[in-house]
Amino acid sequence: MILGTKARYAVMAMVELAGRAAGKPVTLAELADAQEITVPYLEQLFSKLKKHGLVRSVRGPGGGYVLAQAAGDIRISEIIEAVDESLEMTRCKKQDHQGCMSKKSRCLTHDLWHGLEQQIHNYLHAITLADVRNQKTKIRIQNSDFQLPVSGF
Repeated sequence: MILGTKARYAVMAMVELAGRAAGKPVTLAELADAQEITVPYLEQLFSKLKKHGLVRSVRGPGGGYVLAQAAGDIRISEIIEAVDESLEMTRCKKQDHQGCMSKKSRCLTHDLWHGLEQQIHNYLHAITLADVRNQKTKIRIQNSDFQLPVSGF
C-alpha cells in the first residue's frame, strides 16, 4: 500500500494551516505556495475537508480557510478518510464478508494484511495535527499491540 497524493497533500496542507495564526484565514494560494501544491488540487481537497467539518471557509476580503476544530482535536486518520483515501491492504471489500478469492474464501494472508491495516490506522488515529506541527510523532510500539493468532501448523 502506498498512501495516495490526496492523503499526503491534504495532511501537508492541514499541517501548514495549523501552523498559521489561529483564527486568521489562509488562502489556498498561500497554502499552495507554501507546500508546492497546485491551487486546483487544493480546491478539491478542501471541498472534502470542509464537508467533513475539518475546515471552514471565510468569505470576503481577507478570507480563506481556518481549522474548524483545534489542531489537537483533528486526527491524521480523519484527514485521510475525509479525502476518500483508503488504508485497505487486502483485496477483500469491507462489505464482502465472504472473501476475495474466486471461491468466495479469504486469501491465506488476509489476517496479516488486515492486522497491518489496523496498526497503521491506530497509529494515524493517535496523532493529531498539533502533534505533527510540534514534531511529536514518535512511533508507539507496544508488545501487546502485536498479538499473533495461534495457528495449527
